Amino acid sequence: MVGGALRAGWAAAAALTLASCAPAPVGVSPTPPARPDGAAEVSLPAPERSPESRALARYYARVESDLLAQGLLRTDGGGPDAPFDARILAENFVRIALFDEYAEVGGTMVARQTPSELRRWAEPVRIEIEFGETVPATQARADRAALSTLTARLARVTGHPIRSVRDGGNFHVLMLHEDERRGYADRLRELVPGIGQTALRTITDMPRSTYCLVFAFSEGASREYVRAVAVIRAEHPDLLRLSCLHEEVTQGLGLANDSPAARPSIFNDDEEFALLTRHDELLLRMLYDDRLRPGMDSRAAGPIARAIAEELIGGET
Repeated sequence: MVGGALRAGWAAAAALTLASCAPAPVGVSPTPPARPDGAAEVSLPAPERSPESRALARYYARVESDLLAQGLLRTDGGGPDAPFDARILAENFVRIALFDEYAEVGGTMVARQTPSELRRWAEPVRIEIEFGETVPATQARADRAALSTLTARLARVTGHPIRSVRDGGNFHVLMLHEDERRGYADRLRELVPGIGQTALRTITDMPRSTYCLVFAFSEGASREYVRAVAVIRAEHPDLLRLSCLHEEVTQGLGLANDSPAARPSIFNDDEEFALLTRHDELLLRMLYDDRLRPGMDSRAAGPIARAIAEELIGGET
């Protein structure tokens, strides 16, 4: 953490629900017309970005450099210096999957740890990435490839159908520069019919201290997610952007909270680890275990989580 004031992710993974009536079809990203066979792809220069966006890019480059200089943003997934056992894993699961990090107060999302219930996806997750028009084509290709790799990993770990798609997504990842994000309210309404004003304001008015965020949505009183939107600043340098992708997509699957006790983990505000760790893979496997069900609270889910953790790693660290 730089100066003790910054964090890489922001999640309100179950703070909002859609209306209980049947939702309108999910909007899809515009796709270019198919090219004739053998035609070469032409990459046009991205439109000019605003001075504010370029200044933010310089700022986040310094942030990433400072974090790396402190030995943070690790990509090794943990090691002998970050041991955990079944008891720790189960406790971390309860804190991360069964508590919320944020709550809505007076139309504003505020940091407040509150007990919640287990939430996850029942239907297949189709993750679609969308880029602002000022995002360079080379950056977009790299991010699309990173998402494809991540979704394959998440599907393997959870046993749940998760894949990246070019259209028809129900989980949208938006890579946007500052000016694009501020003007994205109409597009967000297309992607999530029924999205509330609190979520819209939280996204369009993101302060500089918020690097990325995710909202996941259920219908009515259900605890099964049906849609999600993650927003990542396109100004971020490569590793910080990839870190946001890992954290927000994973939190949008149902691991909505952070915990200072979770290590090695991306679900910790200290920024020690940039990418999904083995510990986090086990949390995902637990979340999508059939013995746990959406709607369970910590009293019901806790003993089952401890049993699953023992099965996964037993007395190992």
